[in-house]
Amino acid sequence: MSDSHFRTDALLFDMDGTLVSSLDSVVRCWTRWAREYAIGAERFARVRLHGRPAAEIIAELLPAERIPEALARIEELEVQDVDGLVVLPGTAALLGSLPAERWAVVTSATRRLAEARLAAAGIAPGLLVSADDVERGKPDPEPFLLAAEKLGFRPGRCTVFEDAPAGLQAGRAAGMRTVALATTHDPAELDADVLVKDLSQVSAQVDGGGVVLRQHG
Repeated sequence: MSDSHFRTDALLFDMDGTLVSSLDSVVRCWTRWAREYAIGAERFARVRLHGRPAAEIIAELLPAERIPEALARIEELEVQDVDGLVVLPGTAALLGSLPAERWAVVTSATRRLAEARLAAAGIAPGLLVSADDVERGKPDPEPFLLAAEKLGFRPGRCTVFEDAPAGLQAGRAAGMRTVALATTHDPAELDADVLVKDLSQVSAQVDGGGVVLRQHG
């Protein structure tokens, strides 16, 4: 952050890898799903799971006519399995310093799955934009543009917090400032205005002019 701080109107957070980590559940559920759908281990190992909509992942692995049923199955598995979900460092403090009208969660997960994970984490956003709310998911800018519109702020005055390259690409395409968290990817893969270890290195102060974000450490 230039001079270690900048001003913004709203903060748009990815969920998995940014606010919480559900990696244990993701691996368990998708491994079981792959077994059920007879996806070979070697083929499945080449699939990138993190930061992508489930429909996109399944489309790589199954014919089109099987996608709806397979999508419903992975959602069911993941909704039922929130064991081991971890709230990432700094999440509670940062969100607790923000009024509801200044932030949103913007995720590639379905609404049902996102609500299950956020509830398990004790996070209650005023606005949630999920895969169900858009036609084109990340790296398309549509999810972030929709969040900015619903919050009532210009895209250029919003800041995106993301751990995945596709999410950062979406934020840039939306014309927003981007903050990358090095929680799931090598920092060299993260193209952003600001890079932090996790949200523990970010604090926010709200005043009449918006939100002042500061980087620490």
